[in-house]
Amino acid sequence: MKYTYKTKGTCSRSIQFDLEDGIVKNIKFEGGCMGNTQGVAALAEGMRAEDVIKKCKNIQCGFKGTSCPDQLAKAIEEAISK
Repeated sequence: MKYTYKTKGTCSRSIQFDLEDGIVKNIKFEGGCMGNTQGVAALAEGMRAEDVIKKCKNIQCGFKGTSCPDQLAKAIEEAISK
């Protein structure tokens, strides 16, 4: 199933991804630091949702209180809770 998450507190504006049988696929960030968001997306591609959450949750970007990886974790948490 395809999901879109509007990010909060980051340079990226949204994250789109698919969740199929608990596996995260086709991750795309809109906006943000291209190298970082592409890197996070590539590393998380094909991983179990729970593993992405464990690895990315609570990562901070400067003094923002969140980050693009943290927002990806929150997006996945929201998707699996539906």
